[in-house]
Amino acid sequence: MIEQRAQLPRKLGLFDSTAIVIGTMVGSAIFLVPNSIAQNLPSAPMILSAWVIAGVLSALGALAYAELGAMMPATGGQYVFLRESFGPMGGFLCGWSFFLAARSGGIAVVAVGFSIYLSYFVPLTPLLSKVVSVGLILFLSWVNYRGIRVGATVQNVFTSLKVLGLALLIGSAFLSPAHAPSPAPAAAASFSLSQFGVAMIACLWAYNGWFAISLVAGEVRNPQRNLPLSLMLGVTAVIALYLLANLGYLRVFTIPEIAASERVASAAAQLTMGHLGAVLVSLTILISMFGTTNGNIMTASRLYFAQARDGLFFEKFGFVHPKFETPAVSILGQGIWSSLLAVSGSYEVLFSYSTFTFWIFYAMTVAGVLILRRKYPDMPRPYKMWGYPVTPLIFVAVATWFVVNTLVSRPGPSVIGLAMIGSGVPAYYAWRWREGRATSAG
Repeated sequence: MIEQRAQLPRKLGLFDSTAIVIGTMVGSAIFLVPNSIAQNLPSAPMILSAWVIAGVLSALGALAYAELGAMMPATGGQYVFLRESFGPMGGFLCGWSFFLAARSGGIAVVAVGFSIYLSYFVPLTPLLSKVVSVGLILFLSWVNYRGIRVGATVQNVFTSLKVLGLALLIGSAFLSPAHAPSPAPAAAASFSLSQFGVAMIACLWAYNGWFAISLVAGEVRNPQRNLPLSLMLGVTAVIALYLLANLGYLRVFTIPEIAASERVASAAAQLTMGHLGAVLVSLTILISMFGTTNGNIMTASRLYFAQARDGLFFEKFGFVHPKFETPAVSILGQGIWSSLLAVSGSYEVLFSYSTFTFWIFYAMTVAGVLILRRKYPDMPRPYKMWGYPVTPLIFVAVATWFVVNTLVSRPGPSVIGLAMIGSGVPAYYAWRWREGRATSAG
């Protein structure tokens, strides 16, 4: 019992925290999604504006999480914020959705993507591809099982490498003599709010992950300073990288060419650096996916750990390893479930509505800033969200529009996402009943 109530030590510094923010945000999307955005938006200003708006929205969300994290620097982050704002069920539904599909499915889809890009270097059969995907998940689960410092070191190295790879890609696009021809004069393209919303889905998926640092808030040193600072530094860096990458793509390709290219980053590198450039991009994507998988495994496991500590998840998930000082069972349980999703292929269905699910809980969490300012007005707030109350209201309004627009434009996955969240309601009461029985028996 003493071991199970042990706490996770604070071992993460500012660089570690910033690497987690950048590393969980930058995955494969910036290399792949520009083509789907170009298919929906017909001009460079509209494409860049979508990336800017998505970046600003992510930054506002990060500022809200910075206030909440500095005020309540506890392991579990978003779960804790929702629990305090909306009650235990609010936090439980977030954790339930994340474990069942959103985060576990996210880990699976990136791991499968890793095996796909690895086949660029090493031919893989379908069976070997699944073995590689599962192997990556289980290996990085083992790495993080053995200590937060081990996981953080891996994160620091691979985040630095992916930023370097992106910088080389961007530099080659700007320094290359290759240049897209000026578009011929044409009638102004009609603006469709629905198409802009579809493009925003892709942009927001690319930015997704900034919240992850909140999940390990209980393991960050000097969290009142380092949590807000790492969020601001990390999100700002990613916005800059994404805008520069898109400006680079637009410099060497026309918009129709971007729209027609499924792997625009590889095509750009091939054009500016030759075959070596295409190899470099594929290697950078592999590195990026490796680091993103590591960051997700490290951070998401802490949410289920915090839930278990509240008696709202499997009790063993709240266990702290006596030697490695990690939520060992939570890490292993998450790894096994994510591996099953990767092998079954169901991650494709799950991940299709994970962005929708994420943004429901993002809206609720940022609304929590407004709720907690009233609920706990005298609670110390080392950092206060800039522009309050206008900025959280803007975020909640835009996030609500995004959720509604996704529900209209992609009703199938969205309804499944709502059903998944709703399935957590009876699960919540089942856990409460079970906890009540255990308390009575004790």
